[in-house]
Amino acid sequence: MSFIKTTEQNSNYNHLETMAISEIVANINSEDKTVPLAVEKAIPEIETLIQRTVAKLQNGGRLFYIGAGTSGRLGVLDASECPPTFGVPHELVIGLIAGGDKAIRKAVENAEDSINQGWLDLKSFNISSNDFVIGIAASGTTPYVIGAIQKCNKNNIETGCITCNLGSPLASTATYPIVVKVGPEFVTGSSRMKAGTAQKLVLNMISTTTMIQLGKVKGNKMVDMKLSNNKLIDRGTKMIISELNISETEAHKLLLKYKNVRAAINSKSK
Repeated sequence: MSFIKTTEQNSNYNHLETMAISEIVANINSEDKTVPLAVEKAIPEIETLIQRTVAKLQNGGRLFYIGAGTSGRLGVLDASECPPTFGVPHELVIGLIAGGDKAIRKAVENAEDSINQGWLDLKSFNISSNDFVIGIAASGTTPYVIGAIQKCNKNNIETGCITCNLGSPLASTATYPIVVKVGPEFVTGSSRMKAGTAQKLVLNMISTTTMIQLGKVKGNKMVDMKLSNNKLIDRGTKMIISELNISETEAHKLLLKYKNVRAAINSKSK
């Protein structure tokens, strides 16, 4: 391939096994500090992708993440956190990983090498041109992801990607590519490190900004979050106190009555 796989280039460090723990962690930290700066350079592309995502979701579509290994796990993680954080249906943001859900915990050998399976996994969700699909692959060479994006393009389904290699097959295939050039990893080829961090930061931007644009945040508060434990009930109560300037007792009663922070606040705002 003609492009340079920067995440596979030799580490800037050598003889890692001879380093003291303090030296190892200091060097890892030094490398990690470069990641947000690399993400910053991709902000224009991130903004464009988010604009398309929001447009699709506002028109009744869904957002799909598809990846393998670490990249797939990060997509599944981001998708799984949208319902409890923003109160959206589980079907709105969907994360797919090569090898299926069992691959979230344990690697499934050769699952990422199928050029057709990614599209088959998407088809099982009755994907259509209403939806938006983001392929995630640090190297940008994962067949499972590239094949899925190619099929989406052929079926008039808009696509984006998150990768760390400029000019990779995935970046060249997706309509709205995001390329975060993090450079060589501390341990050569260990893309779960800087590349994984970069992907997580970008995913945070995509899902959080999209949900804000969809009206799932009021001020800076997660007013549609699921009240799934005592910590979140306490947080919701404090939100209501802040918004309505009422006692903790009254705020707690409102929250228990309406089961939702936004609904509780609106009940007193009418």
